[in-house]
Amino acid sequence: MTALSVLDLSPICAGGTAADAFRNTLDLAQHAERWGYRRYWLAEHHNMPGIASAATALVIAHVAAGTTHMRVGAGGVMLPNHAPLVIAEQFGTLASLYPGRIDLGLGRAPGSDQATARALRRGQGDTADRFPQDVAELQHYFQAPSPGQPVQAVPGGGLDVPLWLLGSSLFSAQLAAQMGLPFAFASHFAPGYLTAALDLYRTRFQPSAALRRPYVMLGINVFAADTRDEARRLFTSLQLQFVNLIRGTPGKLNAPVDNIEEIWSGPEKAHIERSLSCAVVGTPEDVETGLDEFARRHGADELMVTAQVYDHAARLRSFEITAAAGARLGWLENAA
Repeated sequence: MTALSVLDLSPICAGGTAADAFRNTLDLAQHAERWGYRRYWLAEHHNMPGIASAATALVIAHVAAGTTHMRVGAGGVMLPNHAPLVIAEQFGTLASLYPGRIDLGLGRAPGSDQATARALRRGQGDTADRFPQDVAELQHYFQAPSPGQPVQAVPGGGLDVPLWLLGSSLFSAQLAAQMGLPFAFASHFAPGYLTAALDLYRTRFQPSAALRRPYVMLGINVFAADTRDEARRLFTSLQLQFVNLIRGTPGKLNAPVDNIEEIWSGPEKAHIERSLSCAVVGTPEDVETGLDEFARRHGADELMVTAQVYDHAARLRSFEITAAAGARLGWLENAA
């Protein structure tokens, strides 16, 4: 059975604030739990006017406190921005407050532009080069402390918080295989290496204490509505977000438009359509068919659905339609 989960970038919409984004995030999470989604992840991004989840551990705590049983986690924490001990303490705290519910997905990208990355790292240099060593160090902090261990994560030691490796490249796939960790691929915005990365991960996977067989989660954009025209219109908010990124003018999530062809250029359109090719946009029937085909094609153990929808009510409706499609496919458990 393929599991179905949510990735929330906690979007700040034009005319709104980060406080509005956090209220909407909690509301969506509470609905997602009732609808039967397995987990709810938030992502670390910095210096992005349209994304409110920079302090990821704090937003995870906000969501976990307002829900009861759904797993909540990071998709992900960009580990090169942090000392592994700090992340062990943060997620050890979360796991102590919400036992059995916290996930920690790790990425090696900065989650920001280079100037912001330098501001975060305060002259540490390119810490992405130390990513494998930092992941191993983080794993060590979550294990039971050995006698005389000089540095311990308190809380954190002995909690075995589940780690995932996230990525859009062959590097992350190979490291996840080598370390025997579950692998989440960012196909929702960078699908170029999807097939090659999954092949590499599966063929080189080495069983570990954490995981006995490969486990693949894939990101996918789903914009669902009662009509195809409305779903396509909702999708333009994400397309506009990518147009602004390409032009170097990132901003808040904009309202959808009736005709995006009037806004983007030919090269911009081609680039964005490649980046967002892993998307299902349409009616409930379209969503059911599209999710099933995508999961079967790539052998996904889990799909993580994301949807940057401007109107909160329409966003809720999109995730509700997606959950109903998942239920018809037999993918959801414990739905209220």
